This record gives sequence, structure tokens and C-alpha cells, in this order.
Amino acid sequence: MSLERVIAKTAAETTLAAQFAALRSAAPSVQREAAFRRFEQSGLPTRRVESWHYTDLRAALVSAAPIAAAPAAAAIEAARGMLASLARIGASRVALVDGHYVAALSDAPPSGVAIFPVTPDTPPLGDADPVLALNVALAQGGCALTFEAGADAPLVEIVHIFTPGAEAVYSRLAITLGAAAQAKVVERFVGAGAQAQRNVSTWIDVAKDAKASHVVSIEDEAGVHVESQVVSLAEGAALDAFGLIAGGALARRQIFATLAGERARIGLGGLSLVDGRRHADTTLEVIHAAPNGESREFYRHIVADEGVGVYQGKVIVRQYAQKTDGGMKSQAILLSPNASMNNKPELEILADDVVCGHGATVGALDPEQIFYLQARGLPRREAEAMVLEAFGAEAIARVADPKIDEVLSGAMRAWLARRAGMEST
Repeated sequence: MSLERVIAKTAAETTLAAQFAALRSAAPSVQREAAFRRFEQSGLPTRRVESWHYTDLRAALVSAAPIAAAPAAAAIEAARGMLASLARIGASRVALVDGHYVAALSDAPPSGVAIFPVTPDTPPLGDADPVLALNVALAQGGCALTFEAGADAPLVEIVHIFTPGAEAVYSRLAITLGAAAQAKVVERFVGAGAQAQRNVSTWIDVAKDAKASHVVSIEDEAGVHVESQVVSLAEGAALDAFGLIAGGALARRQIFATLAGERARIGLGGLSLVDGRRHADTTLEVIHAAPNGESREFYRHIVADEGVGVYQGKVIVRQYAQKTDGGMKSQAILLSPNASMNNKPELEILADDVVCGHGATVGALDPEQIFYLQARGLPRREAEAMVLEAFGAEAIARVADPKIDEVLSGAMRAWLARRAGMEST
């Protein structure tokens, strides 16, 4: 006779179950039901889950906030004001207000691109991660972008707006590129305060010989921001992606990428700026499932005060994925004896004809560099800021668009200036 270990539900998990029950009564869905059952099997992840070992979400999420309703007129007007004050990046802007696509605040799509709301029953592919499964079960809105085969579309900017009064947002974004299409997409998260809880997902499907560029910038102060990306690359497809974490009390970006076709290529990069008692986690899994694939991961982290940085990168090379070329690097600078960085790069190689490597470094500012700058008349704070900006700029430089580079660099400089201001008080 076997005894199963029963784990009592937390208050947050009990509330999530009640929220799903209400949603199920209002709009039954086989896909939602299956996803929530997968979530219930494990509940909110703890340190016992290997991929969540450094981010105990079960302990951090004390309570589950009410899910934001579709935006009413007041919320839409508040969002309109926020958009007006936000400098545009792309030729076309799409607005998601509290997780819902709002056509009245969005531009018409460029030629070769279709934009439409994601319906609750749109079945995504894969939701094994518990938080991703929860997103599939509870997502109330979002949108889908479809780039026609052969399209060469201008940059599309997607702004996720969290309006005053909203508490929890669940949304989905689907990006699909037809064969030989070329697309650039930027996602920006703005407006969320310390009480906000956000669980969002982006599904990127890149067809044969298509090329995509995808950038994410977390610019607000959400209490919990969990973002999942699920990527599939066909034969000859390519994706270059970058993520900036410059805000949020607990921010986790997790990427699940599969190079399903031969000669697929992926480049992943990011910069985390962590101060106070913030927690920034980047976790990724890249699966090479076909021959002649290439993957590169390059991440940098600046961690100050009592902040915590996390980088977990796992590259899996399947048995038949011969001639795979992979390289992974994570580098961190700690600015305080109380700051911490958890680096965990992994390779799981089942093929025998591959070139793969990884490296991770954690250190402090180079005193010789600081001394060199001070000897030329710079105050210590300015010298430190200059070195840190150069460190972060090398990561941002992997984004090949000047407009996006300018926005990301501006966010980094604002973070450095805020930190310098706090030190001087």
C-alpha cells in the first residue's frame, strides 16, 4: 500500500481554483480545463521544481489578486493618456490594455500583417510548465499577429498597459511568420505598480526561411511579472531575441525554444538591472531537434543592494541533431556584498558531432578601471556609472535596430541615474 504525499493548497492556489471555476461556468473550454488540471497537478512552483529552484513562486505569491476585467471606458482613456506620453518605436503600434487587445488604441496593421484578438479557445502548443499552464487556463485576452509568406514588414510595437485599479492580468500573444517572411516585434510593459500580478505568454512560430526579431522591455514596477515564451523554428528559420529587465519586484522570463527544422538559428540575449530587494530570473531551454542548427545565448546582469539575479540556461541536443553549433555565456557584476547571482548553465548532448560550450562569470567592478577614470578627474560615482553603462551596452548592442537600442539604452541610463541618486541620499 502506497501513501501519496498530499500538499495543502495555499491561499493563492485556493483563490486561483475559484477564479477558474467562475471562468469555466461563464465560458466552458476543453483547452482551459486541461491546462488548469496540469497546473493543479503541481500547483505554484517551489524550489523543489528544478527549473524554479532559485525562484520560489509559491512562497512569493501570498495571495492571488482578482483578475482584471475587460477595460471599460475609463481604463481605455487612462491607457490613451499613457500611450500619448510614451515615445513611439515602431511604424505600427498595438495596444493591450489589462491584457485585452483594444483596436481603438491600435494602429492599422502594415501591409502583409494581420492583427486580431486571441479567442479563449485558441489552443496553444505545449503548456508543461505550471505557470504557463495557468496562463493558458486563465488568459482573458491578447492578440495574434500573422505575417504573410514573403512579407517584409516594418517594426511593430506592442504596448502592454496596466491601468490604475487593475490587479492581476493573464494574456496571450501569438506571433506567426509565413515562409520567408521578415518581421520585427517589440513588446513593452508599462503602468504596473507594486500590487500588480502579471502572467503573460508569447508564442512565436517561424516558418521555413523566415527571420524574426523580438525584443521585450519590462519598464514598470509589477509586484510579480512572469513571462513565458514558446518558440518553434522551422527549416532555415531564424530568431534574434532580447529581453531587458529594468523593473518589477519579482520578474521571471522563461523561454522554451525548439529548433525543429534543419539549419534553424536562434540568438537569445538580455540585460537584467537589479537593485533594492528585487529578484530577476531568466530561465531558458533550447532544444536542437534537427541537424545543422545554431544557438547563441548572451546575457548580462548588474545586481546591487540586496538584489538577486538568476540565470538558468539549458541547451539540449537531440540524438539526430548532428552538426549543432551552440554557445552560451552569462556574466554578472555585483555592486554590493549583499547582492547575489545564481548562474546555472547546462548542456545535455545526445549527438556526437557537435560544437557546444558554455561559460558563466560573477565578479565586482574592476578597481583598476575605476582608478583609471578617477585619475582623469571623474568622481567615483560617475566612473562606476561609465563602466556599468559600457558593460550593459555590450549586451544591448546585439539588438540591431538603432531606435530600439536607443530606448533600451535610455532605460539603462535611467536605472543607473536612479541608483546613483539613491546612493547620494
